[in-house]
Amino acid sequence: MHQIIYALVGASTTDEALAAGRSVFDRLVGTSPEYGAVFDYYVTFDDDSTNVAGKARWGELPIAESIDSDSGQELLERGWEATKQEFERNLERVREGIQDLNTEAIMRDKELIRHACYNLGAYRGPSLFLYDEYGSAIRHRDQLDRVLESDEQMWIIPADVHY
Repeated sequence: MHQIIYALVGASTTDEALAAGRSVFDRLVGTSPEYGAVFDYYVTFDDDSTNVAGKARWGELPIAESIDSDSGQELLERGWEATKQEFERNLERVREGIQDLNTEAIMRDKELIRHACYNLGAYRGPSLFLYDEYGSAIRHRDQLDRVLESDEQMWIIPADVHY
């Protein structure tokens, strides 16, 4: 499965932002032993070497955009809306499952109820779309606001990830 995720980083230039974004994505694919992989691989939107990911799959997206730009705001909104929608979808599945299923059915993960619980509690991975410069998922609005209040110029970098 493929999806687009976004790194929010502080940087002075587009090149610095892209490098910082790649560092975030490297952490998420576990390029070093100290980082646990939550995605198989990523492709940023400056990469023309693949015909199955990035631009080939999603079309043109900015390589890196300042959060202050219209394009940056649009990417940020897309990432935040995807995060909220996935949270709400999983929350509804959990609510229905708790109401409709007995303990044994929940233990057996009937209707993938335990998986929905896992997604609600996830700190990284496919149910989350925005990440800070340390590779930590942005899970709620207060956290997003704190990241955006940085003294540095903030950038958003999209990547196509596979999981």
